[in-house]
Amino acid sequence: MQETLSFILEVIGTVACAISGIRLAATKNFDWFGAYIVGLVTAIGGGTLRDILLDIPVFWMHNWWYLGVTGLSLLAVLIFRNLLVSKDRMLFIFDSIGLAMFCVIGIDKTLAIGLPMWVAIIMGMITGAFGGVLRDILINEVPLVFRKDIYATACLLGGIVYWLIYASTTAAYVAPLSCATTIIVLRFLTLKYNLSLPILSQRPRSDKK
Repeated sequence: MQETLSFILEVIGTVACAISGIRLAATKNFDWFGAYIVGLVTAIGGGTLRDILLDIPVFWMHNWWYLGVTGLSLLAVLIFRNLLVSKDRMLFIFDSIGLAMFCVIGIDKTLAIGLPMWVAIIMGMITGAFGGVLRDILINEVPLVFRKDIYATACLLGGIVYWLIYASTTAAYVAPLSCATTIIVLRFLTLKYNLSLPILSQRPRSDKK
């Protein structure tokens, strides 16, 4: 059951992140190959860094389907271009789903090799957010995670929910689903109520007389 759930989350996360990357590449008028690369990096970037830090085999080097799913995601954007590219909210939806799915995968994978929960939460944040950082760098934008939007913070809070539920005796699938739900709900509350973290800005110096 746990392995099946992890696989489903990974497929959903890969598609969501790939589409978010390809969609942004389309707004920058990238060609098909460039859009594919941006989508692929968005989908596998966080997991790649996670596996390197955990000193385990990099996940996408053992399964070709990550490349194939990204290709199908590119095809979906080409077919449904008006829906997926022209509406800003679509980026938010796919980005939030991918963030949630990959955060859960990062936590699960870290716990599976016996590391403590606090490390798992950090790996969940990296898995969820780092692909988006690489995506924004490739399209020459300030990474979303460094702006006022609640992004990596949602992963942190979702990870804490995972931790609290994981410590109880509930079924194994409850913690990851609760974590993913928390992240998605927080992201949509951010959009609805325009929530943000405080901005660190330089105040203008008062003139000295």
